[in-house]
Amino acid sequence: METTMSIKCLAAAVAAGLLLQACGIPDMTTKMADKQLPDQFKPGVIEQASSATVKWQEFFDDPHLLSLIDTAVANNKEINIALQRISIAENEIQARKGEYLPFVKLGAAASGEKTAKYTRNGAVEENLEIAKGQAFPAFLGDYQFGLFSTWEIDVWKKLRNATQVAVYEYMASGEGRNFLLTNLVAEVAHAYYEMLALDNQLENLRQNIALQQNGLLVVRQLQIYARSNALAVKRYEAEVAKNQARQYEIEQQITVVENRINTLLGRTPQPIERSSAGFMSIKPKALSAGLPSELLQNRPDIRKAELELKAADLNIDVARANFYPSFGIKAGIGFQAFALKYLINTPESLAAMVAGELVAPLVNKNAITAEYKNANAKQVQAAYEYEQSIINAYAEVANQLSNIDNLDKNYQLKRQQVDSLVQSIDVANQLFISARADYLEVLLTQRDALEAKKELIETKQKQISAMVELYKALGGGWQS
Repeated sequence: METTMSIKCLAAAVAAGLLLQACGIPDMTTKMADKQLPDQFKPGVIEQASSATVKWQEFFDDPHLLSLIDTAVANNKEINIALQRISIAENEIQARKGEYLPFVKLGAAASGEKTAKYTRNGAVEENLEIAKGQAFPAFLGDYQFGLFSTWEIDVWKKLRNATQVAVYEYMASGEGRNFLLTNLVAEVAHAYYEMLALDNQLENLRQNIALQQNGLLVVRQLQIYARSNALAVKRYEAEVAKNQARQYEIEQQITVVENRINTLLGRTPQPIERSSAGFMSIKPKALSAGLPSELLQNRPDIRKAELELKAADLNIDVARANFYPSFGIKAGIGFQAFALKYLINTPESLAAMVAGELVAPLVNKNAITAEYKNANAKQVQAAYEYEQSIINAYAEVANQLSNIDNLDKNYQLKRQQVDSLVQSIDVANQLFISARADYLEVLLTQRDALEAKKELIETKQKQISAMVELYKALGGGWQS
């Protein structure tokens, strides 16, 4: 009875000592993320529900673009790589779940040993009989097989918290895939509309070349009648050659954009089907920005940062648990004998074992202290990254709202400029034919009209790109 009490007192003292040593955990300060945003993007403007909830299949009208995006979503290499990351994260959950369940293994072993005669064990075996008349064997075998189990009791929720961390990381990887999808849809749309703009630039250039070639014919005719000179002819020829050379630059740009789209679609270069004729008549859709707070739900990058912050919070608890004692149970049952013929004898060869262990770090805790500090630093880092993603999202939406307004005003004025210059070409030609204007005035007027049309096409492209960029900034494009 006295011995039992002594064992209990010793166990209690050991447990108390192990718990006391865990009290030396360094104090660390975590960070709460600031999620505050202005109530509105524009003061005094009440927005409807955010356009981010519109699926990309409904957002874009061009059937060729819809087909390209659909192919990109299925075949893009980055998206498929992201899917494998999601699969890896899902497998990590399964692995961590298994860590706090008992491990049961089936095992077998065989060994043999010959003990030297002039040793304690050798002297004992020399005078020991296994059974009456049977001497102890010179070469002693050890054969065993059975079930063995180990189980770490998750008292401090270290293993369960680690599993939840894996769940958050899995969810974050899914949001990462959604963010890639948002960017992919926007990139394909940007490249497609850039290609349409280049097609229109090429067509505009060809029309201008035809106009200048007609002008060249007029100048040559006038030279015959001494109403013009060789200088005018050469200047016209130089202008036509310059614009003809520029055609090949635009054609190369179209090829580059086509190949960029094919890369996004995960395929080798091939022609891209498109309808360029109605590009200048495209009217960008009016999008609703909604409330700034909706960005927290609609933007995949913000949701990803939030999940990573939750994982970082829990990782601190996981790292802190390393300072506490761990409790484990080991058990086994099976058969064991020194000879195979006795191995399955019951109950003589039946063996069983049960053991418990309590282990905690006592001296040299540098590694787990550093791990705990790193977990805390990563939590603070994740909080700042979460805040930064919110600020970036708000700024992107605000920039595109302003950009759309300014581009609309810009386009209207450039439209007026182009109309005036187109009319001035006819006026300049008439004046030149009637010898009331110099050929340089005609050339400069044509050049100005060409440049103005080029800028008008570029402005139209910027308008459409701003619409796509706002849709992306609001968090649209990943729903399907």
